[in-house]
Amino acid sequence: MDTFSKRLKACREKKKSSNPLWTQSYAADKIGVARTTYTAYENGTKTPPLDTVNLIADLFEVSTDYLLGRTDTTALTAQEKDEAAFQAFANDPELNVFYKELPESDEEAVRKLRNIWEIIKNEKK
Repeated sequence: MDTFSKRLKACREKKKSSNPLWTQSYAADKIGVARTTYTAYENGTKTPPLDTVNLIADLFEVSTDYLLGRTDTTALTAQEKDEAAFQAFANDPELNVFYKELPESDEEAVRKLRNIWEIIKNEKK
């Protein structure tokens, strides 16, 4: 797992070079693990489970293949970026609860929700 740990550290340090917020603690918080666990991933003394590898790839906007040493290309394809964005959305605990409750909502509540979303969407323009 030497390649993984080196690439993980390089990804974080690249982010940190433009934003000092990207400490090991910050990255650990973002993927939902303890700082000591994240540090062990960077040091190569602990191997993350596959779901955590996916979270890390999403966080650093690289492919899992890059992190695992299967390719030297860091950039994600447009399809991989879309998939990563969807997975980040789908795995957000707060949104997941909301999403699960949506089918149980009546038609009027769903209509109101769509209206609210349109307002929010148009505020960004």
